[in-house]
Amino acid sequence: TFPADIAALRAFKSAVKPASIPATSCLATWNFSADPCAVPRITHFTCGVTCSGDRVVQLTLDSQGYAGKLTPLISKLTQLINLDIGDNSFYGAIPSSISSLPNLKNLILRVNSFSGALPPSIASLKSLQTLDLSRNSLSGSLPNLNSLAGLTRLDLSYNKLTGSLPKLPPNMNELALKANSLSGPLTQSSFDGLTRLMVVELSENSFTGTVEPWLFLLPSLQQVDLAKNAFTGVSVSKPAPSPANPNTELVAVDLSYNKIEGLLPVNFAEYSMLRSLALSYNKFRGPIPWQYMSKKGSSLQRLYLDGNYLNGSPPSGFFSGEGPISGSLGDNCLQSCPVSSELCLKSQKPVSICQQAYGGKPKS
Repeated sequence: TFPADIAALRAFKSAVKPASIPATSCLATWNFSADPCAVPRITHFTCGVTCSGDRVVQLTLDSQGYAGKLTPLISKLTQLINLDIGDNSFYGAIPSSISSLPNLKNLILRVNSFSGALPPSIASLKSLQTLDLSRNSLSGSLPNLNSLAGLTRLDLSYNKLTGSLPKLPPNMNELALKANSLSGPLTQSSFDGLTRLMVVELSENSFTGTVEPWLFLLPSLQQVDLAKNAFTGVSVSKPAPSPANPNTELVAVDLSYNKIEGLLPVNFAEYSMLRSLALSYNKFRGPIPWQYMSKKGSSLQRLYLDGNYLNGSPPSGFFSGEGPISGSLGDNCLQSCPVSSELCLKSQKPVSICQQAYGGKPKS
């Protein structure tokens, strides 16, 4: 094994508390009286390390509750392609020297106790494809990662990140930032050029403003979860079919538990692949658009509209057995929502609350 790689592995193991290394674990077999890259591996370095020739290319630990810091000397493993120490108990800062790993494709530190800011130097990892730091205690704002042209999956969910969304890397398929404290509006400039983005998971943050039409029109987008934020509006335009993209890919949208006012967006019915639409617990009012149940257009199978101030009668097609729609229309101000339907199991709001919502006075 290349001497600098051995030194880096020694430093890595010595930064892990010995009491957290079970006798049956990968790290327990790291005995430096043997060569880490020598084969066959019968007693020493039986797992955790993968080599190519005399260089370490992969460091993938088992989930054993290893506790310790990630040594800055990890940067000496310059041929490292995969670093995965997820589902353990590492803590402290992510060393900024990690940027000295030019070949790193997958950085997976999820489900640990890393804290402090996400080092801006991560933006130097030009080969990076997957960055999963979810379920840690990282804080501060998101650095600009736009230079990571190879990044396809970014998961920083369940941390303590703050601030607004910066410009995102151009080739991402999956963006997951659930359960942080991110705020401000979603701006088109953040998502500019993201033609491959399929999944947007931004629920349980503090985003505000209006969700604008451009988001739903991203050409590859399939799933959008913006639930449990502080959005106050949503605007949806019809998708414009083109020869290259005859219809939108959008399958599921969740905007539940926000503060969105106004009428339900009729144009969601124009998204021919949309199967699931959740708009529960907002401040929508007015009728349920008949287009949501149109035989020609809407493909909705799950519809959650409960917890709003919708009025009028729901489209009769919901209850005719023509389309198997599940979900809920309860806790609104609807008339004639048949209790025989599962959609109407949750009762409607009291008349007095509905009168107040529509500017009338409750009857004494």
